[in-house]
Amino acid sequence: MNDLLISYYGDDFTGSTDVMEALASNGVPTVLFLGIPDAGLLERFKDCRAIGIAGTSRSQTPDWMQRHLTPALKWLKGLGADICHYKVCSTFDSSPQIGNIGKAIEIGHALFAQPFVPVVVGAPQLKRYTAFGHLFAAYQGDVYRIDRHPVMSRHPVTPMDEADLALHLGKQTSLPVSLADLVTISAEDADERLDRLAAKSGGIMLLDVDGPQTQAAAGRQLWRLKTQGGFFVAGSSGVEYALLAAWRDQGLIGERPAFASPGKVERLAVVSGSVSPTTERQIRQATADGFDGIPIDPIALVSDAAGQAIEDAARAGIDRLKAGRSVILHTALGPSADRGSDIDRIPGARHRLGQSLGIILRRIVEHEQLSRAVIAGGDTSSHALKELRVEALTTLLPLPQTPGSPLCLAHGGYVPTNGLQIALKGGQVGTDDYFAQIRDGRGA
Repeated sequence: MNDLLISYYGDDFTGSTDVMEALASNGVPTVLFLGIPDAGLLERFKDCRAIGIAGTSRSQTPDWMQRHLTPALKWLKGLGADICHYKVCSTFDSSPQIGNIGKAIEIGHALFAQPFVPVVVGAPQLKRYTAFGHLFAAYQGDVYRIDRHPVMSRHPVTPMDEADLALHLGKQTSLPVSLADLVTISAEDADERLDRLAAKSGGIMLLDVDGPQTQAAAGRQLWRLKTQGGFFVAGSSGVEYALLAAWRDQGLIGERPAFASPGKVERLAVVSGSVSPTTERQIRQATADGFDGIPIDPIALVSDAAGQAIEDAARAGIDRLKAGRSVILHTALGPSADRGSDIDRIPGARHRLGQSLGIILRRIVEHEQLSRAVIAGGDTSSHALKELRVEALTTLLPLPQTPGSPLCLAHGGYVPTNGLQIALKGGQVGTDDYFAQIRDGRGA
């Protein structure tokens, strides 16, 4: 794997496919593993120039990270890529107790023995911007400071109540946080300024990105500052978008490849654990586009009677599919239907909810021999996809108009899901007609 440009660990599965899409659609062959692969599986993808591991750290505790993230980053470091990236959501939602980004940076900081860790969060392609250390994100055509964002400020697990990323990280780590702001990164003497900042940083260096120019500047700095033996960085897929410009400038990558449409399928199965208003609109639009919506009680899926609830839901989905319909099995229609407070009274219930939805989808795919499916919800996807017994993903069809939720091709030794076309959709991602778009195999 000597030609590797980058390796990465994604803190959830939807974010991991976001990175894979950004790289693959820009001429960097990429594979995403669902765990540390054995030698035989790795050999199948020896021509890839980017290798990722899809993780679940976004919904885990710092103790869990210490036990599970450490060996994953050690394995990635051993691949010898120039850059190793800890990928987080572009909305940076996290807390000291759950999805602690500061803890993840501490692990990488120590493992790679670096004087500082660069962090890039802004990703204009996803309508995420950082300016003077503050994070902004779009919603329904308007841009909000993240602590005033209509959705992320009210996230059911990790609400963003602080837009200043240095202050936000300061609640999660004792590492000092410095900032290469818009003025610094755009200056004529930017190299000297960043070198001085790096020399006294001693911990984390945030790099502002608010548009194409500062994104290109951030990518050039990441590539310039990298050290021998692998360079650990953290941030959103803005890291990859920034690096792509630097790689292309240096002739390290070629032209963007063309992706042919895989065509329309007559029947598509979707499971959704998302409570996002974006997903609510998408489900409602899908029912107008020929899908049958099937509500599922999320409490039943995590109760002692979960086995029967899973069977009932799978049977309902199979019956509708046999009638020639596409189906969406969902545990909520928007924030007003959120049962999160009830779910959180049951230890481990959020993880089990995703697992139950994964089992439902696997049984439906197996029984009806479906070729395409969707899992909606970031945390849901992380736990549901594992139940489909998939071992790796590659990009089948990028969605350039709404990047972050491509149609992927599944690989593994389990026959019913080997070759399955699957999309993992985060709560805030996609246009209102997203599910019909995936059903119809439309890339734009």
